[in-house]
Amino acid sequence: MTTMKHEAFLKIVSKDSIEDFLRYTQHPKKTFDGFDLNELLEELPRKQKEVLWERLMQLLTECLMENPVETWQRIKDDENNDDMEVDIVPETKQTVAVIQGVTAVVSASIAAVDEIVNYKALTQCVFILKGILLVLPEPEKKLQGAIQRVCEMWWEKGLEGKEELGKTLFVILLRKSLNIAATGADIVRVWNLHQALFSFDYDSVEINEVKDLLVQCFMSVKYIKKEEGRKFLSFLFSWNVNFITMIHGTVKNQLQFFPRFLMEYISEVYFRAWKKVSGEFVEILEHNCIQDFMHHGIHLPKSSPVHSKVREVLSYFHKQSKVRQGVEEMLYRLYQPILWRALKARNSEVRSNAAFLFVDAFPVCDPSFNTEEMNNEIQKQFEELFSLLEDPHPVVRSTGILGVSQITSKYWEMIPATVLADLLNKLIGELACDTTSADVRCSVFKCLPVILDNKLSHPLLEQLLPTVRHSLHDNSEKVRVAFVDMLLKVKTVKAAKFWKICPMEHLLTRLEVDSRPVSRRIVNLLFNSFFPINQPENVWCERCVTLIQMNSAAARKFYQYACEYTAPTNIAKLMLAIRCCLNACIQKAVKEDLHDSDNDDGGEDESGKENASVLNNVLSIDDVASMASLLEVTVILWRSIHKALDQNEDAKDYAIRKFAAVLPEYFKVFKDERCTTPLVILASFMPPAAIPTFSRGVISRLRNIDNGADESKYSTLIDCMCRWGQVGHIMELVCDWLSDTLTRRKSAKTSERRVRIHVTHESKPELAIDYIEYLLTHRVNHDCLLSVPEKKLKKLLKILSAAKEVLGSILKATDAGSGSCNQATALRAFSLYCRLNIHLQNKFSENGKDYLSLLKETGAWIESQVLPFILASDQEDDISKRSNVPELIVQAYLTVCKDVIMVGLGNLAFQAHLLDMALPVLQTERGGFCAPVVFYALKEIIEASVTQNTNTDEVANLFKAVQTVFQKVLEFVACRLMKQQEEGIQLIHSIQMPLGEFIHAVQCWHSSCPVVHQGVLSTLLAAIVAEINHVLQEASSEKDLTIPKTVSDLPPLSSSLMTIIMKSVNVVRSFLNELKDCVLSEEIEGIFSLTAAVCIVIIIKGKHKMPLLKDIAPAIQRKLVTHKDAATEEYSCPERILCESSLKVLDEFLNP
Repeated sequence: MTTMKHEAFLKIVSKDSIEDFLRYTQHPKKTFDGFDLNELLEELPRKQKEVLWERLMQLLTECLMENPVETWQRIKDDENNDDMEVDIVPETKQTVAVIQGVTAVVSASIAAVDEIVNYKALTQCVFILKGILLVLPEPEKKLQGAIQRVCEMWWEKGLEGKEELGKTLFVILLRKSLNIAATGADIVRVWNLHQALFSFDYDSVEINEVKDLLVQCFMSVKYIKKEEGRKFLSFLFSWNVNFITMIHGTVKNQLQFFPRFLMEYISEVYFRAWKKVSGEFVEILEHNCIQDFMHHGIHLPKSSPVHSKVREVLSYFHKQSKVRQGVEEMLYRLYQPILWRALKARNSEVRSNAAFLFVDAFPVCDPSFNTEEMNNEIQKQFEELFSLLEDPHPVVRSTGILGVSQITSKYWEMIPATVLADLLNKLIGELACDTTSADVRCSVFKCLPVILDNKLSHPLLEQLLPTVRHSLHDNSEKVRVAFVDMLLKVKTVKAAKFWKICPMEHLLTRLEVDSRPVSRRIVNLLFNSFFPINQPENVWCERCVTLIQMNSAAARKFYQYACEYTAPTNIAKLMLAIRCCLNACIQKAVKEDLHDSDNDDGGEDESGKENASVLNNVLSIDDVASMASLLEVTVILWRSIHKALDQNEDAKDYAIRKFAAVLPEYFKVFKDERCTTPLVILASFMPPAAIPTFSRGVISRLRNIDNGADESKYSTLIDCMCRWGQVGHIMELVCDWLSDTLTRRKSAKTSERRVRIHVTHESKPELAIDYIEYLLTHRVNHDCLLSVPEKKLKKLLKILSAAKEVLGSILKATDAGSGSCNQATALRAFSLYCRLNIHLQNKFSENGKDYLSLLKETGAWIESQVLPFILASDQEDDISKRSNVPELIVQAYLTVCKDVIMVGLGNLAFQAHLLDMALPVLQTERGGFCAPVVFYALKEIIEASVTQNTNTDEVANLFKAVQTVFQKVLEFVACRLMKQQEEGIQLIHSIQMPLGEFIHAVQCWHSSCPVVHQGVLSTLLAAIVAEINHVLQEASSEKDLTIPKTVSDLPPLSSSLMTIIMKSVNVVRSFLNELKDCVLSEEIEGIFSLTAAVCIVIIIKGKHKMPLLKDIAPAIQRKLVTHKDAATEEYSCPERILCESSLKVLDEFLNP
């Protein structure tokens, strides 16, 4: 039967029996039972195998001759033009099937090849299949894979012609492994075929494509991450000596693009390559690659994106030196010519980089040294360490500190005790107090924890560390942070008692005043001391009292951050423990007063007894400071867990019940303001229904506060009302007070009600305004205020608007309608009225409400009723001179208008309205009062222009008005200086900051408003030149004709303007361009004006080195020379002196 199978299969391997052949090779299960291709080939005699392979080759050849692969065509959907490939034509389909069948038989035959069989025909089949593989269309992936597998099997079997097959297959697999869709299996196949690379001639032209592909492997993340990929990359270093340089160049170029996590893999590739290569390869790899990394690790700037990655490569080799033989000797040999020289380099960054590599590789020694040589080398390297600690550059010293810390920690047992003591004394005794660099001081405390990791260091450090206790108070925050982190490490490793290094008083003082990063760490350090979680709650309370009595401010800070180091449950337990403690103190006081010991009432009292027994001799309700601090701590604790309580309604309700039950008693007992403030805040955490007695009395408390009271008297009460959503009650109180004061008469409709409410209470308009201002200026309260019905807000606005009528009466020096409202209150009410308009506009503008129209009406009122009083000052009106009310009204209004523009509510018309109002004021004798706010307004207009279309006539007119107002302000200042210099200097000081902000804004947005930019610079230049010109012309003697060379030498206005200009390089550049244009266009002409230009150039040169100065100076010089050459009798002596002095100064500048 077996012989029949053999003969039957041999017969069907022919072109005449293709269908049977395909059935046997593609669907063997459909043939007669027991057929297995692999089994058949193993059983075939040698002769029949040779016949089979001959017939296979003949079948394959005939099929390909009839239908060559190159002529295969695919039917495409031309109508849709979507390049979709459909079924192949029948002839081609059959040819593909035959090739697949032949490939299957060849694949099974390779295993059956042995030394005695003649497999020449099989070889020819394989090479024909290889030729097919090279030209197969892309879609024939299944056939491609089958032929590739045949080639792989041929290579693995080591049969004749494997080199040629291996080369072809290697290139195909290599190209496939670099595709985006490549998998790890593709890389494994390339690695399995890596020996085929030796079949290529490195110097042939055809190999260039292979070289490019191999180089791309070093750019492939897939290759680098895959174990077989890294093996392959390491192997490539041993392919050809010349290829090593190409590999290394590629890796260096790609370093900046590699993510950090790949660097260890890259390092591994280099290390594996170094371990495997030998002879000339080792020399090239060491000197062209590893030593090149060393060179770059030393000389690359730290800002380079590849610097840290080069360090990682070298660090990998440093680590291997401790575990792999030969690495230490190699590092010593390669570092020898560059490392020690780099440590002495003049460039501090080179020294710093070299220091890092030195300490990372320490000790850099040749293991073949004898004992004496090794000792000498180690001694030399310790001397280098000391040199690093004394380096003049702080970065190098910091690197040395890191190195000393790592080395002493790692080799403590091997380093002599005297050397250890010297090193640590250097660190702790000197560098920890390095006054020249906070970074160095910080490095000491950051690196000491490294030493603390070695337990043998603890005794010595325990002696040395107390000497640096004052570093806790270092003026650098990062040093303080590092110091506390070091104390935390001391505590963790139990090296010493941290309070013996730094006393508790110091820690608490620092906790009280320091920033969050430091305070949080101190809390972490002290947490177990003052909040021992593993002990009962009454102990927590005792520690809390202890902390309060040591430093109450530090206690508040401690419990503010305590929630970060324990669960909210523990915070809540401490709150309740403090409550029990306070209850016990109250009960103790009651017992002492009544001499009665039978006042206990259950479980609550039992807890009170427990606390009283512990704290009996410590606390008393007479100790107001301690009581207040305990209440403050309770508030802080509640606030720290309020989010957790909101998520746990049961816990929140329990806390509210407990505290609501005792709060009325607390208010009765603790009457001092220090206690009532936290009690009010505590009450705000509870719903008003839980504490009805207190909640109903808050308005009474607000009503009974005295006029002019400090904000602390009412802030917590207002916050409490806002938290309860009862801000409307405050509004009613405020409206009642203000209407009584500002309104002329009460309407009949409301008089009865008002008399009933206010019959026994005095109106307090100042306090009412304080309340509203407090509500408006605190974000949460602001939102609560604006959440009340619009009707109530309008009512408040209407009442405040009555301030205009009161102010009008004051201006006219009449008392009609002013009631009990004084001038200051009326001005505050007026300002509040204007500001409230902005808030309402912002809140209700989406509803179509226009509250800005009321602001514009107020502007019209000012123009008609207030400005005449300011203008009258020019006619020496005594009444107007006695009162500054008009100025205060205008200033308040302009300030609000400026704010309207700042928040984006003022359109172009509103901005123009503001400038129109400011302009006539600036033209009066008393107009200087509004100069600062006008400059702020101009700045806001410029910044608002960024979001506007600047090509309209409306914007052009606005920009023109901006320039006009700016010019008028400077003119006003100049006039004040000439008429009343002292007043003028005060005015200059008042406008210094707003003018600077305006000029900065103009410069920043010059592209949006180039006309304003040029106009402002032109005005600045004209003002400076005019003032210097005036001063020089007024000089009374030749001694006064000195050219100012510094800002302080200039007259007041010019000095102020130049100070502002020189703060910004961009402003200086623009200003110099304007100066250059004016000189070249002869707008600056005459010796006095040209001398002023020389002053400007020389003063700017003192602070800014700009090429533009070299362009301006010759132009001025030419002008001056022209004047000198044309000099006649008409030129006065001062002019000649100035001309000569200016030319001399310019000559010194241009020809130093």
